[in-house]
Amino acid sequence: MFWSKLTKPFFVLAPMADVTDTAFRRIIAKYGKPDVTWTEFVSADGLCSPGREILLHDLKYTEAERPIVSQLFTAHPEKMEQAAALAERLGFDGVDINMGCPDRSIEKQGAGAALIKTPAQAKEVIRAAKRGTNLPVSVKTRVGYNKVELEEWLPALLEEDIAALTVHARTRKEMSAVPARWEHVKRAVEIRDAMGKSTLIIGNGDAVSLADARQKVAETGADGVMLGRAIFGNPWLFSERIPSLEEKLRVMVEHTKLFEELLGGVKSFSIMKKHYKAYVNGFDGAKELRTELMEAKDAEEVSKITELFLSRQS
Repeated sequence: MFWSKLTKPFFVLAPMADVTDTAFRRIIAKYGKPDVTWTEFVSADGLCSPGREILLHDLKYTEAERPIVSQLFTAHPEKMEQAAALAERLGFDGVDINMGCPDRSIEKQGAGAALIKTPAQAKEVIRAAKRGTNLPVSVKTRVGYNKVELEEWLPALLEEDIAALTVHARTRKEMSAVPARWEHVKRAVEIRDAMGKSTLIIGNGDAVSLADARQKVAETGADGVMLGRAIFGNPWLFSERIPSLEEKLRVMVEHTKLFEELLGGVKSFSIMKKHYKAYVNGFDGAKELRTELMEAKDAEEVSKITELFLSRQS
């Protein structure tokens, strides 16, 4: 099991819908590889349906991304069992179950953060994943639904002997509107230790750099930290390298071309706009360049706009 081979503390890439897609993950693996990579979360129900071909695009990966974990969501044990088996056939290194997403459409299915309200169902979903695969099964969740419920919720999950547990240090109600409270991650470690479990505890929420993540590990005793929003516009996050402006913009173009090549017929090109906001920030002329990029229709246009901007800088 790859989890046991990681050097602690380890630092991992968060699964983010319409962000950590196959194109961006390839860029990250090239310029600043994390210790473990997650896919975007994918519907286990959808993977069990005849129309799963589009969803399979979200599960494409390269060897450079290993170890890579497939994140799935569902409230239906039988679907999780089938999807976990599929993840193993596709060659993933692990299966992670999303029990923290606050999206209402996900919660209406009884999945994501809604599972915090139904611990018995959550346990059944974990058991189903284990029946479906020999891969290590992990969970990503929050510290509670409307209030902090660590003392009840975490033991229910840890009793299932999952390989790793990522704790987003906010409740579902808080979304991302308040600062993450890492004292809850520390408490999660204490609960794990008191139960005598070997599950790895990964803290998540507001880690802005690897230096910040290391400090959070020192304060909480967590085994690792998951970083998410800090990766925006910064594929070098896990390498801690500071790129030049030219390099940053050229990688933005590379990212765009890869998105068009891999996902052009599957996802809207407008998804790239959130990345432009992050890549093009904090330098003279950034606002004007960003405005132009927001109007671009394809990778060729993005490349031309960027090259023209760089030619004016020299």
